[in-house]
Amino acid sequence: MSDAHRRPKTPEATRQALLDAGVRLALAEGLAALALPAVSAEAAVTKGAVFHHFGSRQGLVEAVAAEILARIDAEFQAALAKDAGGHGVLTRAYLYCIFHPASPHSPWAAPSLRSLADTALAGLWRDWIAAQMAAHADTDSDTALVAARLAADGYWMSRVFGSVPVPPGPDALFAHLLARTRKDAP
Repeated sequence: MSDAHRRPKTPEATRQALLDAGVRLALAEGLAALALPAVSAEAAVTKGAVFHHFGSRQGLVEAVAAEILARIDAEFQAALAKDAGGHGVLTRAYLYCIFHPASPHSPWAAPSLRSLADTALAGLWRDWIAAQMAAHADTDSDTALVAARLAADGYWMSRVFGSVPVPPGPDALFAHLLARTRKDAP
């Protein structure tokens, strides 16, 4: 009898291991490249376990996309909670997440954000950001704040695609954009 038959069955742990493996692979290579053999090997389970927990590759892709967005939201909510609130609260949290992701494996880390180009996640991202904007319309609709968020988007895109470095550096750009989120900013 193999070790697989003697191991205690822990369906939730197996499902989470598959999700974690799928997230790691999707953030590294994109959702479109998510392959069942790679996910099962990364999670150290059989390919049958993927089908058992997610039904199909599409089910896995959808679950991984939702998990990535949940992780994005968790980091964003943590950044919001650290802020004093008021004018620009959403924008400051957004800037903080883009310039200071929680870890190199964070879904906010620049290489990971390329996964947002995947159709499965792009729609979720669009809906998530629209919900955030609606929830913070009273504090973050100012044109200067929109411009700061768009500049932050440009920064992470330049990191994703390896384009021109940001002079004088990301810390200076972050400080400049952050200063623009204050109500009395020029």
